[in-house]
Amino acid sequence: MSDVVGEVIQERERQNIEWVEQNHMPTVWLAMLMEEVGEAAKAICEIKLRNYRRELIQVAAVAIAAVESLDRKAQKKRCDEEAE
Repeated sequence: MSDVVGEVIQERERQNIEWVEQNHMPTVWLAMLMEEVGEAAKAICEIKLRNYRRELIQVAAVAIAAVESLDRKAQKKRCDEEAE
């Protein structure tokens, strides 16, 4: 399991380098996630298991990015409320 988790972390790091920190609305994150799921579905339908695996790593990384964004927004809201 740790090898797979490590790959997901590497993908998150790659995403951060390419796009920097992203803070989208939940609907945008869902669209991005579904796009990755669609790519995974396409790969499995074409019986391209290497691509399928790579896409699943990207699905996991995008899901984590969405959660991180959600957590940042919640933290900012808490800080704003405490400042009032």
